[in-house]
Amino acid sequence: MMFALLLLGVFGLSLSVSSATQVGLSEKILVFPYETDFSFVALIPQKEMGLRAFTLCMRVATELPEDRQIILFAYRTTDYDELNVWREKDGRIAFYMSGDGCSFHLPPLTTFRSSLCLTWESRTGLAAFWMEGKRSAYQVYKPGHIIRPKGTVILGQDPDKHLGGLEAVQSFVGEISDVNMWDFVLSRSMIQAWHYGHKVPKGNLFDWATLEYEVNGNVMVVDDD
Repeated sequence: MMFALLLLGVFGLSLSVSSATQVGLSEKILVFPYETDFSFVALIPQKEMGLRAFTLCMRVATELPEDRQIILFAYRTTDYDELNVWREKDGRIAFYMSGDGCSFHLPPLTTFRSSLCLTWESRTGLAAFWMEGKRSAYQVYKPGHIIRPKGTVILGQDPDKHLGGLEAVQSFVGEISDVNMWDFVLSRSMIQAWHYGHKVPKGNLFDWATLEYEVNGNVMVVDDD
């Protein structure tokens, strides 16, 4: 509860709903019913987010128009957007690490749930999105970069400063589920197994079934039926 109160104090917001830390979202989905500048879900990683590589996977559904920018995942430290994933206004899917981003032309996100993964590793800079188990063309993005620890991860909003500066026009509206993250690049076979719902190694940063999270504002946790 103290963590939730700290978030509220730093954001300087008056929220209609704020919960203490909860654990586990197995067979659940997060529903963001409409755009706001105050609704989000804070995720508490299992280990520090100082990263030289990662795989991030989630399932997403939205009815927002394709020309509406949407934040899909936000990790920010005091001074930087360490890792933000967006659907851009031109429909491309992009991610940003402390500066200019890397954009990909992927099939559109729709009202039907899509499985989306992102892989990157610092040694080569190789980055790719995976949609419905299929890999995009690789791009080389920020070889040698390191994602810094001691930040905050949220779903549903993009903080323009550390724990603040939320905008309704960038908020996520729709459903997010099955968010998992590893501090290494999963193999093709493992990403495809995750896409089909088969057993894979638990995310050592975020594991949906055992995830620690805090709901703030108008976000619903519902059964995935």
